[in-house]
Amino acid sequence: MWGMEIGDVLMNIAGHATLTKELHRISSVFAGVISTSFVKEYSKLNSKQKLEWNNRGFSTFHAIVAAACSLYLLLVSGLFDDSQDELIINRTSTLSDTVMGVSIGYFLTDLAMIFYNYPALGGMEYVIHHGLSMSAIIQSLLSGQAHIYILMVLFTESTTPFVNLRWYLDVAGLKNSKLYIYNGVALFLGWLVSEYTFTGLSYCLAASGLTNVKLVFPLGFYSLLTVPPALAMMNVFWFSKIARGMVKTLSKARHRQ
Repeated sequence: MWGMEIGDVLMNIAGHATLTKELHRISSVFAGVISTSFVKEYSKLNSKQKLEWNNRGFSTFHAIVAAACSLYLLLVSGLFDDSQDELIINRTSTLSDTVMGVSIGYFLTDLAMIFYNYPALGGMEYVIHHGLSMSAIIQSLLSGQAHIYILMVLFTESTTPFVNLRWYLDVAGLKNSKLYIYNGVALFLGWLVSEYTFTGLSYCLAASGLTNVKLVFPLGFYSLLTVPPALAMMNVFWFSKIARGMVKTLSKARHRQ
């Protein structure tokens, strides 16, 4: 019986991954058409820049969907309300399963593209980030446990559209525009809120319910203790670069006035 359940879950994951790959192809073509038609700078890009342009378009789509669904599940849906009797680490829903399946498909597809075009779309830090993320999400989806922690991490994808817009504006020659400055400030503030507030909340939740966390299957338990800190260290590194970039951009803007 358990084997059948695992098989069904694996089929669902495969279905999500396949769907996401198709969405990737479609969105990449669509992004290319829109880019060529409405952004004149796109035609001036070299092949590697066009590849990254389309790849970031799909990345933005995944980030918006993952962050919006995670926020809904965490704060609006009532799935994790205190009124429920079931242990919080065991609460799941069709939507949470779907979000995780789509995210697995995204990370698999993006990781494949990173390897195929290495290092044009990112270096080893992206490989490690995607690998750790996939490992945690797959474990949570297969076990039906710790969805709340995974959703908190997925919400941090909300900063990705700002990161991608920053790159778009840069290659489009709009690095000195007001939109670039506003986006940089929004990225800085958004990173503070999503990355550190929700990461802090997840640790507080884990600490306050350590007894429940210990009920997670062994590999999942140790993953909860190791994967978030590893991702947090990477985020500190990236945040330091974002902060320095924002200070540099604001300094240049003041000098131009």
